[in-house]
Amino acid sequence: MAEEGDDSEKTEDPTQKRMDDALERGDVAKSQEVNTWFIMAGATLILATFSGSIGTSLQTPLKNLLANAHMIRVNGPDLIRLLSSIETFLVVALGVPLGLLMLAAIAGNIVQHRFVWSGEQLKPSFSKISPMSGFKRVFGKQAAANFIKGLIKLGALGAVMVALLWPERHRLEAMVRFDPASILGVTLTLTLQLMGAVVAILALVAIADYLFQYRQWYEKLKMSVQEMKEEFKQQEGDPHIKGKLKQLRQQRMKKRMMAAVPTASVIITNPTHYSVALQYERGMPAPICVAKGMDAIALKIREVAKDHDIPIVENVPLARALYATVEIDDEIPVEHYHAVAEVIGYVMKLKRGLGRQ
Repeated sequence: MAEEGDDSEKTEDPTQKRMDDALERGDVAKSQEVNTWFIMAGATLILATFSGSIGTSLQTPLKNLLANAHMIRVNGPDLIRLLSSIETFLVVALGVPLGLLMLAAIAGNIVQHRFVWSGEQLKPSFSKISPMSGFKRVFGKQAAANFIKGLIKLGALGAVMVALLWPERHRLEAMVRFDPASILGVTLTLTLQLMGAVVAILALVAIADYLFQYRQWYEKLKMSVQEMKEEFKQQEGDPHIKGKLKQLRQQRMKKRMMAAVPTASVIITNPTHYSVALQYERGMPAPICVAKGMDAIALKIREVAKDHDIPIVENVPLARALYATVEIDDEIPVEHYHAVAEVIGYVMKLKRGLGRQ
């Protein structure tokens, strides 16, 4: 009951990460009917293309073998050589067709999903030997679908065979009196017709079965809201950890700012809220903001400035404007050049006056 409840809560579509993880485990949407179709289609194509060359390649060696059967020695070494020669001409005759058939079987997997190499399915699992899991496999939805699919295939293929062979029944009866060489051509034609019809029917079955298997796989990967939250935490990071990291970054930035305050040329303040520390030396294109802060940080900037005899100038609108528009280590915006130049000029005059005294 608990498992059913868990399944009922899986209402969210699976994320791309969940599907990728399933693929890495070897859990993929796969229809055996697609593989069967590729093998049958490959076999039909091979039979239509290579049947003549295969017959010719096998005919001469087998004819010679039968014609000289009385001369064949069956002692150990001679028998081994005979078997080796038979193996050689069989490989030559059937090697290419069998290779193409193997490629067709591989293609049946490749078209369904990208290449997967995983040992996950080989690991021992209690669910594979569990009686309850076995009962579900035998009497579950998948087993019922396979049973219905098998009945449909048998009915469809039987109907096609009857439709193709029934009109040929009289000729098939008469074939027992035909020369064996003439029977081969008729047999090949009927075989190709039957295989072509089977390939056409299996194409429909394969498409329907793949859609069904994909839907089953997709439903199995669906997620609950809690699983979505957990995955989001894993990808984006725990909010508590992110908060701690943000706090650490702010502390480091504050320390760096306070260390840069003694290098400032002037501190522009709104005494109750804002402080902006600017650095300017001859040859610089524009003053640079080395520190800024509000409230407690602004007060700390002013305290450090007093300890290092940095001039503090009160200018409420300029302090607010600079705090809002300039970032640390950036030059001040062009629109504030005039106002800041007046402040720095004032500070320089004070320094020159103090120097004459």
